[in-house]
Amino acid sequence: MELLEQIRFDDNGLIPAIVQDAESGEVLMLAYMNKDAVQKSLEAGITHFWSRSRQKLWMKGESSGHIQVIKEAYFDCDKDALLFKVKQTTAACHTGNYSCFFNKIDKNYDIIEEEKQVFSLEEVYSSNAAILQELYQVVVGRKENRKEGSYTSYLFEKGLDKILKKIGEESSEVIIASKNHSKEEVTYEVSDLVYHLMVLLVEQGVSLEDVYGELRKRR
Repeated sequence: MELLEQIRFDDNGLIPAIVQDAESGEVLMLAYMNKDAVQKSLEAGITHFWSRSRQKLWMKGESSGHIQVIKEAYFDCDKDALLFKVKQTTAACHTGNYSCFFNKIDKNYDIIEEEKQVFSLEEVYSSNAAILQELYQVVVGRKENRKEGSYTSYLFEKGLDKILKKIGEESSEVIIASKNHSKEEVTYEVSDLVYHLMVLLVEQGVSLEDVYGELRKRR
């Protein structure tokens, strides 16, 4: 990806990324990306970041379902900072606030909490399945409106054989990760497999409701 050669990552291979609500302009959060995170974000149309504490790549909303669908992406004049304008699902902050920037500093250097939680932490666990529907809709969007540089659009352009080949490859990666008894590897590879299965479902015209219905019958 030519863009990755232009961006100026720091000595740790990271670049700060500001996330902004595409409609209101409200700043939602600041996080960091490495090259893989930038590439996955632009290909999937959903923000991915590099966790400095966990030292791993993660997709925003992967556990809560509160994903960020990218509408526009920019880098600054020095090419050492990124800006993403997104459609935010529910809330950006893990505290339950819509934006991470809810603590205001007044002229007396006191902190004023301006926002109120828009979801409780308990609700996070009941909304996890929402990420599947969000992902499915993003894949549908990439099929209906092909985007240059999008990996998903590329798969649809190459057709069914390419999609099936990728599912075979990702299935093998899941097997290898499982043999390594690595929870992180299994999580990562299963996520890749689920994504490619989503592409197949859209290509075949199978909805998530069809799958849910089949699972209910089996239950």
